[in-house]
Amino acid sequence: MRSPQVMKVLDRLYADAELDDSRRPSVPENATAQQRADAMAEVYLPISPQGGDLLYALVRNGKPETVVEFGTSFGVSTLFLAAAVTDNGTGHVYGTEMSAAKIAAARSNVDEAGVGEVVTILEGDATQTLAELPGPIGFVLLDGWKDLYVPVLRGLEPRLAPGALVVADNTSFATVAGYLDYVREPANGYVNASFPTGDGMEISCWTGRS
Repeated sequence: MRSPQVMKVLDRLYADAELDDSRRPSVPENATAQQRADAMAEVYLPISPQGGDLLYALVRNGKPETVVEFGTSFGVSTLFLAAAVTDNGTGHVYGTEMSAAKIAAARSNVDEAGVGEVVTILEGDATQTLAELPGPIGFVLLDGWKDLYVPVLRGLEPRLAPGALVVADNTSFATVAGYLDYVREPANGYVNASFPTGDGMEISCWTGRS
């Protein structure tokens, strides 16, 4: 994780992200997911450094072969995940993103950091691009559009490995309430813990529906 290449890129991205407030456009409430992605093409929306460290630690510990990231943006969280996979010596990260500009930037960033070989970024609607991804999936990060957290997760559930971890970011947002209701309902097969970093994270372990 302390690879100079990875840390150099992360430092640059976090510095660039400090200008997010000045870049953030006004997006109509009825905009489609693609329209929102295109409008936010210059906004970084990075995971917090503490949240990134948590992702790294969880992937290092679990050594999942398949890691899925919903919402790649410029690749900040991707770098933490890819660094963990690289240091594990096994596994692959599959990112998802709708903005063509962000996809190009994220691919450039992971290559610059020296971890591009373990990362594939899928372009388009994650509910469709992830449909053909083979399991078992051992780790999932949800950090894209909040209203798609549940549809994306439900689409992945048939391929989740027993004990797979699902981490949702920005759980303090009101728009994530429906997702928290879903994973915290015992019948849906998750055991959960909240992690107070950044805008909040929820860690859910997939135990399967009874």
